[in-house]
Amino acid sequence: MGETADFRIDVPQAALDDLHDRLRLTRWPAASPEPGWARGVPVLYLRRLADHWLHRYDWRAHEAALNAIPQGLTEIDGQRIHFLHARSPEPDALPLVITHGWPGSVVEFLKIIGPLTDPRAHGGDAADAFHVVAPSLPGFAFSTPLAAPDWDHARIAAAWLVLMDRLGYERFGAHGGDTGSKVSPALGRLAPDRVAGVHINGGLELPPADDPALASLAPDELARLESVRELVRHGTGYADLQSTKPQTIAYALNDSPVGQLAWIADKFHDWTDPAAPLPEDAVDVDQLLTNVTLYWLTGTGASSAHQYRAVRDEPDPGPSDVPTGVAVFPTDPAIRGLLERRHRIVHWSEFDRGGHFAAMEAPDLLVQDLRDFFRPLRRPAPAGGQ
Repeated sequence: MGETADFRIDVPQAALDDLHDRLRLTRWPAASPEPGWARGVPVLYLRRLADHWLHRYDWRAHEAALNAIPQGLTEIDGQRIHFLHARSPEPDALPLVITHGWPGSVVEFLKIIGPLTDPRAHGGDAADAFHVVAPSLPGFAFSTPLAAPDWDHARIAAAWLVLMDRLGYERFGAHGGDTGSKVSPALGRLAPDRVAGVHINGGLELPPADDPALASLAPDELARLESVRELVRHGTGYADLQSTKPQTIAYALNDSPVGQLAWIADKFHDWTDPAAPLPEDAVDVDQLLTNVTLYWLTGTGASSAHQYRAVRDEPDPGPSDVPTGVAVFPTDPAIRGLLERRHRIVHWSEFDRGGHFAAMEAPDLLVQDLRDFFRPLRRPAPAGGQ
């Protein structure tokens, strides 16, 4: 279909009852022989989180919060695409497409959509307003079923360009973290005449040890590079599995809500603000559980994993001349000296709180950085100008 249709989330009560039954009947494993998180999510921690999910978490309240944001469905390149579409009350607002990653979803953006679309109502300047479009990646949430195995970053960017066309947006900005930090620049490369600017949080790169660029890195950048290498050594087993045999993990994620909870909670522990001992110290526990519940209710723990396989052998995208802003939060070791090889960076911010899930952890900082970055880019440059 070449049009968009309105969409509203309405999960059958039977699906929620089934979730609760499965949580009650969980067969728990023995505790790890090593205390702490070194070998994965501790049993006692996950039992407490699952108990909150079963007895205190209210999906219907969060379903209503999601439904308070206009949503739509469309089909692009054979794939059903779900998206949030929050228009600003300000007529001169800049359209902004924002892209999540794994193990996130559009739930990540619930705390930033209001301030972005209506800054006047949140103590900001009306001139900083955005019309926000937040699509669900193919294979995630309601962008299902996954119609093809090869939805890499470039193909997703091409779909987002079609989506913005269908919504009537000629010129717009792009933002993203995680997968979004790859898709948003790809969108800029695809349509540099239409993308006002690209803003990302993070931007992980691991060059080979003999890369000549390493010789020019500053000491703090070399320290960040070592943290990236440490992450790869000890924290990317999930990616190895999802980028090679995503269907194998599908059965556990699709059959056990506690399995899905552990798979996601592990990354929220590792990637959120290092000053926060537990995931719920960094993000609102109910927002975290809404994200997990969305994966569970849509059965997309499996299909979302295929995205890692799709991008495993993606070619080097080449450089981009689109103005780019980078927001660096703790646990996202972006290295400017490496990113500048592919991006025209005109804005660089570093923050001492927050983490990989910036829209959930530090929404105030992310919103302000988006406003600051896009402020000089809202009007097209004069002919022949920069």
